Amino acid sequence: MRPTTKDLALAAGVSLATVDRVLNGRSGVHQDTVKKVNQAIGKLGFSRNLVAANLARGKRYHFLFLLPRTGDQFLAGLITRIEEVNLAFADEMIRADVVPIHESDPHQIANLLGGMDTDEIDGVAIMAPESPQVRDAKARLAERGVETVSFIAGQMASGHDDFVGIDNHAAGATAGRLMGRFAPQAPGRILVVAETMHSRDSLERRLGFDEVINADYPHLTVLPSLETYGDAERTGRVIRTSFARNPGLAGVYILGSEARIPLEIVAEVADAGQPVIIAHERTPFTEAALLSNRIDALITQDPGHLVRSAIRILRARWDRREILASQEKIRIEVLIKENL
Repeated sequence: MRPTTKDLALAAGVSLATVDRVLNGRSGVHQDTVKKVNQAIGKLGFSRNLVAANLARGKRYHFLFLLPRTGDQFLAGLITRIEEVNLAFADEMIRADVVPIHESDPHQIANLLGGMDTDEIDGVAIMAPESPQVRDAKARLAERGVETVSFIAGQMASGHDDFVGIDNHAAGATAGRLMGRFAPQAPGRILVVAETMHSRDSLERRLGFDEVINADYPHLTVLPSLETYGDAERTGRVIRTSFARNPGLAGVYILGSEARIPLEIVAEVADAGQPVIIAHERTPFTEAALLSNRIDALITQDPGHLVRSAIRILRARWDRREILASQEKIRIEVLIKENL
C-alpha cells in the first residue's frame, strides 16, 4: 500500500495539520519538526499525489508565455502548440496564456513583470534577450512567489531549470559542420544573416559556427553578420548589396528563428544551384524550401517539446518537486529533404 499522510504523521510524531504545512511549504513550523517530517518521508518512501491534493484544495495553475509582438511562421507555430497544451493539460487544471511583448524593449518587459498580480499567476516563460532590466525584474518576481524561465532566447548556462531551448553554441557548430561538408572545397565566402547580434542565441550560434569553419575549413571565409532587425525592406537591401559585392558566394547561413524573408531574397539574387544554404527552425515555408531544394539543411528544435517543457519546469518549481533534467533537454535536430 502507498504510504499516506496519516502514516507520515505517525512516523514523524506530529499532527496531520503539521504534515500538511510542511508538504505545502507554509511558515510557522519549527525547523526540527520539518526535519522530522522529511526524514519520515525518506524512510517511508512517501510520494505525494499532487493531482489529488490540488483537486482537494481547488488549485489551478496559470502560466504565461511572454512572446514577441511581431513574428512570422515560427512564432505562429509556438502559439498553436500552447493552444494544444491547454487542451492536453486541462485535466491537470493547467492554463497557459500568451502575452505579446516588445522583445527589444527591456524596460517594457520589466514593467510588465513588475505589475503582475502574483495571486493570479504561478509562472512565466519569457522569450526575450538577456538584459539587466529583465534579469532584475525576474528576481523580484521570484521573491513574490512567481517562477520564471527563459524561453528559447536566453542563457543556457543559468541551468536546466532556468532555460528552455537548445544549446545554441552547439547548434551554430552543427551549422558550421554542415556548411563545411556541403560547400565546394574551393575557396569561398559565407554570408551570415541574423535579425540582431544583440541577442545571446545569435551570438552563441555565430561563435559555434565560426569555431568549426575556422578550425576545419580554412578555405572558407565567413563574412561579418548582416543584421535585418526583422525589417523586410532592410533585409532585401542588405542581402542584395552583399551578393553584389561578393559574387559567387559559397554559402549562406541564416541563424535567426524566422528564415522566410531572407530566403525569399536569396532565391531572387542567387545563381541556380548556388550557394549552399543552412537555416534554422521548421516552418511551412522552410519545409517547402527544403523539399524544393532551395535550402540544403535545417537545424530545428521541437516547438511542442519547448512548450511542454516550460510548463513542466514551472509547475515542478511551484510544487517544489525535483525537475527531471533528462526529460527537459531539448534536442538539436537536423533535417534534410530525405528525412523531412
